[in-house]
Amino acid sequence: MDKVRLGLIGIGNMGGDYVKNHCHATPEKFELTAICDIKQERIDAAKEILGNPDFPSFLNSDDLINSGLVDAVIIATPHYDHPKIAIRAFEAGLHVLSEKPIGVYTKIVREEMEAAEKSGKVFGVMYNQRTTPAYRKLREMIQSGELGEMKRAIWYATGWYRTQAYYDSGDWRATWAGEGGGVLLNQCPHHLDLMQWLCGVPKRVHASAYYGKYHDIEVEDDVTAFFEYENGATGLFLTTTGEWPGATRFEFTGTKGTVIAEPNKLTITRTLDDTDIFLKEAEGGFAKPRLAEPEVLIFDKAKGHPEVLENFVDAILYGTPMLSPGNEGINGLTISNAIHLSSWTNDWVDLPFDEDKFYNMLQDKIKNSTAVKKLTTGKVEDLSNTYGN
Repeated sequence: MDKVRLGLIGIGNMGGDYVKNHCHATPEKFELTAICDIKQERIDAAKEILGNPDFPSFLNSDDLINSGLVDAVIIATPHYDHPKIAIRAFEAGLHVLSEKPIGVYTKIVREEMEAAEKSGKVFGVMYNQRTTPAYRKLREMIQSGELGEMKRAIWYATGWYRTQAYYDSGDWRATWAGEGGGVLLNQCPHHLDLMQWLCGVPKRVHASAYYGKYHDIEVEDDVTAFFEYENGATGLFLTTTGEWPGATRFEFTGTKGTVIAEPNKLTITRTLDDTDIFLKEAEGGFAKPRLAEPEVLIFDKAKGHPEVLENFVDAILYGTPMLSPGNEGINGLTISNAIHLSSWTNDWVDLPFDEDKFYNMLQDKIKNSTAVKKLTTGKVEDLSNTYGN
């Protein structure tokens, strides 16, 4: 295979951005050869952007998958459909790149992962924030032991401001039946993935989630979660779609220093003494470990979707190691599900948690939903400036 033929399934806000910006980034390696959406007007709009009224299109994802026109599919549909479509694509011998999240609940994602492994095809998830040079550098510092053993990590992911019009733009949005959650399932898969990518998956979670605090929705739009890790370190995760300007900031403290990470900047303060050893051996009660001069490192912006997409194609063509493998998508989702489960039970949740319990409680949320959409605009918006926040 010299070039990968891509099929795009879902042409809403995110899928529309693939049509306009992402699926033509490296024409020597891949090309968009078919599109699919359940709404004809979206297909027509995409054909207009592509400049080809005869561009191959389908109203049903199975028809695209079985068309013989594609080698791989990009899934950009509402969340519940991601694993269902992925499984059918793997069974048809296609590679799969899924938008986040790879599913709403871990139980179905395990089936998705099994289908990927059985097929032997490449499976990727669009965690575009992993392309951020500042986060890559921080991960390198943590994994090398440069910052010592982790003591605390805090994510401020509060820059995801959204209006009521955003939630009213689709009948699937902000409902248990359509989206499976709110800010945790839509905006924060990126930051939950980054937190586990940098720190690992915690051993237990206690969380408070507020449902419809700022918006007329039934799902969460404000979350504070507390994590405990195997080594005794603690973490805090804060997110909302109701604050502005908010913050996108990660603070990591180890026994050898603290780093404050922002999307394009690291502020590093190293200790010249291991803080855990010093507090046990220092003679003075108010003695402090010595500090190095603070460093500020500035980085280029993330390449985002195009880099993850090209890496996915390179994995197909050349066996290149994946930056964002699909089977890692379950890690952030595990944390997300645990946060929901903790807020529903008002209790600690140990990881791994009872997946059947979570699934059954989610089904109860769906069954007892009283959500009624006041407005469905159907408007497809430009997402090009939303990926960091």
